[in-house]
Amino acid sequence: MSIFRFLGIDPGAAAPARASSPEDVASIRRIVQSLDALEPAQARQIAAFAFVLSRVAGTDLDISEEEIRAMEKIVMDRMGLAEELAVLVVDIARRQNILFGGTDNFLVTRELKASASDEEKEALLHCLFAVSAADESISSAEENTIAQIASELGVEHRTMLEIRAVYRDKRAVLKDLPH
Repeated sequence: MSIFRFLGIDPGAAAPARASSPEDVASIRRIVQSLDALEPAQARQIAAFAFVLSRVAGTDLDISEEEIRAMEKIVMDRMGLAEELAVLVVDIARRQNILFGGTDNFLVTRELKASASDEEKEALLHCLFAVSAADESISSAEENTIAQIASELGVEHRTMLEIRAVYRDKRAVLKDLPH
């Protein structure tokens, strides 16, 4: 199964409408072929990972450029994708989350729960906090979404709190407290 089929997207429609030069079209085709060449389990893992990252970024109904760049970097670093692949995967996941997020949120985290180790789940939580902190502030809504995802993944609440503590200085709820 390709990453596109997992996300319910027609690969032919993945190319941006503005790609009009033959070089642009050829680049997009190479990217699509690279993604389609992934092992099905790896493609599902990458798609689910990017989807969950975009779920947190979109919690406040505004995915900032900083959050998009953070997601792309995390997908490159954690999933070993080239930059152009990471950009495409994040864009597809972000758009899917906007369109179908409410419906697919639990299904995608259930897929990750079944396939990820405890260490991978904890690493994902770190990534979620890092994306939320990309704009220098983790909102209460983003924290709540991360806590919900942690619960859906079966991560102990104590573990989630320990990970959240690493990002203490970015938490909006604590920024206005007197020192």
